[in-house]
Amino acid sequence: MGQKINPHGLRVGVIKDWDSRWFANKSDFGDTLVEDYNLRKTLKKQFYAAGIPKIEIERDASRVRVNIHCAKPGIIIGKGGAEIEKLRLSCEKVLNKPVSINIVEVRSPDANAQLVAESIASQLEKRTSFRRAMKMSIGRAMKLGVKGIKTMVSGRLGGAEIARSEMYHEGTIPLQTIRADIDYGFAEANTTYGKIGVKVWIYKGEVLAGEKTERGEVARRKPRNDRDGDRRPRRDGDRRPRNNDDRRPRTGANGAARPQRREGGNQ
Repeated sequence: MGQKINPHGLRVGVIKDWDSRWFANKSDFGDTLVEDYNLRKTLKKQFYAAGIPKIEIERDASRVRVNIHCAKPGIIIGKGGAEIEKLRLSCEKVLNKPVSINIVEVRSPDANAQLVAESIASQLEKRTSFRRAMKMSIGRAMKLGVKGIKTMVSGRLGGAEIARSEMYHEGTIPLQTIRADIDYGFAEANTTYGKIGVKVWIYKGEVLAGEKTERGEVARRKPRNDRDGDRRPRRDGDRRPRNNDDRRPRTGANGAARPQRREGGNQ
C-alpha cells in the first residue's frame, strides 16, 4: 500500500498535518472546499516562478489566514510590499472575508520534493536530457544530507513513439514506514511530444524514534536469555542442545536410553 498511495496522505494525522484547517457544516463544506482549491490554483499559476511547494489555509468565523511556502519570497512580496498588498485585496474580493497572508521561505529548495519535480519538468521543457536532469537533481539533494531520493519520469521520453517510465534513486526510501518523513512532489512537463509526468520522493529521516512506554523509555526487545520461561515443552525428537549446554542423552518412555540414529543406510 505504501508503494502506491500518496506518501503525504498516508501520514496525515500521524506525523504530518492538514494543509487546510477549518470546520464547516455539511451544507457549506463543498463550497468552502472549492474556494480553497480555486485559491491554491490561482496562487500557483500567478506566482509559479516563485517556487510554491505548499499553501496552508486556516479559517475561523471572521478571518482567513494563508501561509504561502515559497523559495523566492521577493517575487510575491514585491518592491516595498506592493505585490503582496495587491494579492491580499484580490483574495478578499473572492472570499468576502478579511485575509492575512504570511510568507514562509523554503530554506533548501533542492531538498523539497515538489520544487525538485518542478525543476526537472522545466528542464525537460527546455529539451534537456531526462537522465541528466534526474541525476543532477539527485546529486544536489544528497549533498544537502537527505537520507534518500527517488525520481521517476513517465511519457514519451526523448520523443519515442511508445511511452515508458524511467526511475533513478539513491539512498533508502521506506515508503511503508509510517514514522518515516517522506516528502512527495509531482509536476508535468509540456513538451512538443506531449506531457511528461515527474514524480519525486525524498526521505528526510524518522520523526518518531520509537514507541514510548509508560515510564518514558523506548521499548526494546529483551535478550533471549532474559525472557520468561513459559515456553512450550520440547519435543522428543528435538536435537538442539538444552539449557546450560546440557547434552545428556535423552531417554525413552521407560527410562532407557534411546538408540542413536546413523547417517545414511538402513537402521
